[in-house]
Amino acid sequence: MACLLRRLSAGTPFAAREVMRPIILLVRCRKGVVALEFVLVMPVLLLLLFAILYSGIALNNKLILTAAAEQGAQTLSLGRGTPSPYSTAETAIDSAAANLKTSEITQTVTIGGSSCSSDSACSTLLTAGAVASVALTYPCDLTFLGYNFGGSPCTLSAQSAAVVQ
Repeated sequence: MACLLRRLSAGTPFAAREVMRPIILLVRCRKGVVALEFVLVMPVLLLLLFAILYSGIALNNKLILTAAAEQGAQTLSLGRGTPSPYSTAETAIDSAAANLKTSEITQTVTIGGSSCSSDSACSTLLTAGAVASVALTYPCDLTFLGYNFGGSPCTLSAQSAAVVQ
């Protein structure tokens, strides 16, 4: 550096400009700035994009689960007098939740506040005016690149009720 300063002070001002020209050109050079900005910003944008994508999938699953609970409660409420109201409601839930893994759906069926899990138990509880309710839970996975966007146990849940006819 001292050598460079000696050269600058020894000559005319124009000679100093000639010596500094490569440094000035390097400082003023803007080639690659856009690529550098892209490299810095793109990981954040991709993380945001995948967070939105995974949240959208979870919201879609929640809507499907809610529709399945409504269908199950409606089918159960109309099952009075049939030999298999619980099985029919279970089939309605499975068909409404066709886009989900039906084996992972946990369901709780209650009629008038009493739990039922078989056709015979549900048949005795189905009386006109009783409230048939169906509660469903479904696990969700919001993990991307080792980061969980949805918290530790991510579980979607939906509940619906209908008056027995």
